[in-house]
Amino acid sequence: MQYSCKSGAVTVATPPVVADETVITPPAIQGFDDIGDESNAKKIWTPISDRKIRVGLVGFGYCQFSAQFGFQNHPNVEIVAVSDLIPERCAQLAKVARCDKTYPSLEEMVKDPNIEAIFVATDAPRHAQNCIDVLNHGKHVASAVPAVWGSLDDAHRLFETVKRTGLKYMMFETSMFHAQLYAMRQIHKAGGFGNIVYTEGEYFHYTDQPIPSFENWRVGFPPQWYPTPGDAYYIGVSGGSFLEVSCHGTRVDMESYQPNNNAYKNPFANEVALHRTSDGGTARMAACFHVYGYHCECGRLRGTKGSYDNRYSGMVQNLPNLERPPLPTGVEAGGHGGSHGRLMDEFVTSILQDRKPLVDIATALNMTVGGIVAHQSAMRDGELLKIPQFKL
Repeated sequence: MQYSCKSGAVTVATPPVVADETVITPPAIQGFDDIGDESNAKKIWTPISDRKIRVGLVGFGYCQFSAQFGFQNHPNVEIVAVSDLIPERCAQLAKVARCDKTYPSLEEMVKDPNIEAIFVATDAPRHAQNCIDVLNHGKHVASAVPAVWGSLDDAHRLFETVKRTGLKYMMFETSMFHAQLYAMRQIHKAGGFGNIVYTEGEYFHYTDQPIPSFENWRVGFPPQWYPTPGDAYYIGVSGGSFLEVSCHGTRVDMESYQPNNNAYKNPFANEVALHRTSDGGTARMAACFHVYGYHCECGRLRGTKGSYDNRYSGMVQNLPNLERPPLPTGVEAGGHGGSHGRLMDEFVTSILQDRKPLVDIATALNMTVGGIVAHQSAMRDGELLKIPQFKL
């Protein structure tokens, strides 16, 4: 899927490129510097196999995401090849990943018979088609968020491709391994919330200029097209979905969020959605890119037997183990609250154990499409709209 933003109103800087052996330090981006707290970790990682999964990495843009999750450091992974459309970035990714083999495009890399899984960290508008191509070439795939970009048709195509091929698909939503969300999920499994009545999820990512992006895809995009960091605080906890939504947006005085200055004709920098949930409750999900203050990927939950707001308060006295899973020696927990390494390890482990990954295709799409419909609602002045459902 080709996508291009032709706005001339916003100048986007080009990320630094180096010609020597120096590794580029990732730019300062909200969320990347939050490595969480591993000081109380007590569990020791135990290998389940000595097999090495042969992995390809694609995409080394401004966020350098393909190298941020630590595939290159996992004892059960061999990086076979890397790819980026820009040759200098491709060469730099090869250095970071300690890999000698490069391809000029994903279209070439998917043909490599030695690769069995690929991590797609390309620009968001290409995630769905890139993952479909990987799956159609017989390889497992993991993707950066979101699963699809503003297209319900792409969601259905991706879903059917995963089902038809029977291969592993996982979306790397970082909120899923935030310490608080992980604890909430464990408590919910133990019945600690009872019926979930109300959930809040928030993605506050203040910016006064768009983050540089390939073909300017980030310029003026609808905030609810990137909903997963907040939506995970209901869907990632409960395993449920959003049934319908009413959403409102707010306008700001930024050039990129004037409809004539972005390819999306989008006027909203902030969008707040009210969802009806599949278990009969409600959820308020905010995606806001121009509200001044601290960066937040966070949430709260209230149920008939307990609530969670920074800590658990409820009827269940003997809580399950809330400590997040350990990591192999050499694999760092990474940014976004110490989630990077754990997401990667979960994907690798799901392949080794031949089981469903934590953020499978149904979870990924349910976490994504509610935002697509929410933006449609905002453009219709809050009209209540039904949301497609995905279930394996």
